[in-house]
Amino acid sequence: MNLRVLGCSGGIGKGSSTTSMLLDDDILIDAGTGVSNLTLDELVKIKHIFVTHSHLDHIALIPFLIDTVGCLREFPLIVHAIPPTLEAIQKHLFNWEIWPDFTKIPNGENPYLTYKSLAIGNEVDLEGRKITPLPANHVVPAVGFRLDSGMASLVFTGDTTTNDALWVEVNKIQNLKYLIIEVAFCNAKKDIAMRSKHLCPSMLAEELEKLEQEVEIFITHLRQGEADLTMQEIERCAGRFNSRRLMSNQIFEF
Repeated sequence: MNLRVLGCSGGIGKGSSTTSMLLDDDILIDAGTGVSNLTLDELVKIKHIFVTHSHLDHIALIPFLIDTVGCLREFPLIVHAIPPTLEAIQKHLFNWEIWPDFTKIPNGENPYLTYKSLAIGNEVDLEGRKITPLPANHVVPAVGFRLDSGMASLVFTGDTTTNDALWVEVNKIQNLKYLIIEVAFCNAKKDIAMRSKHLCPSMLAEELEKLEQEVEIFITHLRQGEADLTMQEIERCAGRFNSRRLMSNQIFEF
């Protein structure tokens, strides 16, 4: 399996795109503004989108993607998410007011877009590529994902704050190689992190103490203007874990 980071920033701006990763050439993990970094030929190949939660920085490019490639595809694009996330996308996005309902275009029998419901712990097997939703703790219903090639696994936490349930599952993964975990705020904004159910460096350090695996750790969702400060604070608070900053265009093979 090959995972390419399309976007991993907490916001937008030149050189910054929000969360999206491309698994092989046909599966998106979230669909933030990073999707715009793909060519048309790459967009057409996408068959599945696995969504962690309904916030715009993780779903913003789904409408533009389906509008761009729907008529160029033979089969519908499938959005996979837990039921509350699917409900939010249907109710607030593809509702004919914000964007057309592509589950009914060109018609209900042959739509450009379909939905499939996920459940935490229930594995989805796509041609030997196993994707399992993991518990997340956010202000809206959310999940992370385990991506398992058979030889090795990568865990992406999605947006989450302190979350004992996640570590119970992560510590069961015997072939875990990579962990991508969010840190959205610096320590001076810990109160905002707590209210919005994100992590800051001091909270990350407490969470990583629950990790019982030897893995490579990468930090995502850093905010512009304070990313360097936040990484410095992570080094001070959790230096023994050797966490590194996740970068756009970074590729993981596992």
